[in-house]
Amino acid sequence: MRLKLKTVFVLYFTVSLLGLIYALMQLGQRCDCTEHDAARDRTISRLRGELHSLREQMKKPEPTNPPKPALPPTIHVITPTYTRLVQKAELTRLSQTLLHVRQLHWILVEDSPHKTVLVSEFLVRSGLTYTHLHVPTPRESKLQEGDPSWLKPRGAEQRNEGLRWLRETAGGRQGAQLEEGVVYFADDDNTYSLQLFEEMRGTQMVSVWPVGLVGGMRYERPVVEQGRVVRFHTGWRPNRPFPLDMAGFAVSLRLVLANPDAHFDGDAPMGFLESSFLQGLVTMEELEPKADMCTKVLVWHTRTEKPKMKREDALQKQGLGSDPGVEV
Repeated sequence: MRLKLKTVFVLYFTVSLLGLIYALMQLGQRCDCTEHDAARDRTISRLRGELHSLREQMKKPEPTNPPKPALPPTIHVITPTYTRLVQKAELTRLSQTLLHVRQLHWILVEDSPHKTVLVSEFLVRSGLTYTHLHVPTPRESKLQEGDPSWLKPRGAEQRNEGLRWLRETAGGRQGAQLEEGVVYFADDDNTYSLQLFEEMRGTQMVSVWPVGLVGGMRYERPVVEQGRVVRFHTGWRPNRPFPLDMAGFAVSLRLVLANPDAHFDGDAPMGFLESSFLQGLVTMEELEPKADMCTKVLVWHTRTEKPKMKREDALQKQGLGSDPGVEV
């Protein structure tokens, strides 16, 4: 056993010594580092490429958010309204049409010495961008019970109030740079196609189109030849300056602001209310025909039948009438 341990020790010492001698012999001799140098060169080349890419990116301008598309001109819809049994029903119908029109501002003007609760709460729930105004029609200008609807102009004071608000608000806000937009007078008992509002949006001065079921006719309309209005298809006094229905035209807001005296004359003769406003703004030759050169009807002069309250009146006399707290 002692001999074996000695033999192992001698062998271990011999091997270690030979290893040391070999290591000393290698000192100072040239090392073959080809693979090591190649890996180093590849790393340096990659880093130089990344540095070049970073420098190129630094030269490029900072990315900016893409410009937002310009909003279309706002359509300002001026609507006169007055208290009656069908008022809320008709405002509901009109408002739900207007909800589908982009970039629209509803100016609702009550024929009243104050804002009513019904209309105020209705507008809050409407979902529309709106302005709520009020101005009463003078008693002498109001239709009396039993008067035909055509006897006196209606809504003149309310439309003028809407124009006044626009001139004070839009004109004052923009100063010398007048706001782009369109003004349309929409009664609350008419029926409107959504296409009509897109037709009028590009109005430069005064745009015009047909109106259905008006003046005792299937429709009234401007007659267009070679792109210009030359006369009007109407059954009553076609020689009026502008024999148009209120629903048959729209006016550029810029034109309204540039002509502060243009207004509706509440004392105008029957059928001349529209002319009293338009003749201070434009000539017939300057009218802009829309709706496929005034060959398509996109608005109708409909009216809601006045409700007959015979049974309600009878129940009221018996003290059994409908609860006045339920808003109709």
